[in-house]
Amino acid sequence: MNKAKLTGSAQIFLVNDVRAAAEYYRDKMGFDCTLLGEPIEFCIAGRDNHHLMLTQSSDSENISANKKVIADMWDAYFWVDNIEALYVELDQRGVTLDYGLKLASYGVKEFGVKDLDGYEIAFGQIVK
Repeated sequence: MNKAKLTGSAQIFLVNDVRAAAEYYRDKMGFDCTLLGEPIEFCIAGRDNHHLMLTQSSDSENISANKKVIADMWDAYFWVDNIEALYVELDQRGVTLDYGLKLASYGVKEFGVKDLDGYEIAFGQIVK
């Protein structure tokens, strides 16, 4: 019997306003966004076959970024093949930076951004 293979994954973020969050991910971060539900309460945001899911929260108390528990912790981390190009692209799009491009002590060049709900998303490239 063949072992099943995982083919993808997605973090799920609770958000205050799913439409506004989808617009931010689309316009500022370059994700394609599919809004779902009637009324709209869910979004699948994807870029280069990697995804985040955004779902409308009925209570803003439920929205909690990891940084509220552990300082300087991300909510999502994406590996990229050209960190400088992505940094320039997102900076030109007007994304809210959490921290600028830097070489981390663990051998990864990375930067972080914040979304409208305070989630921190980092992008990194292993430096050889």
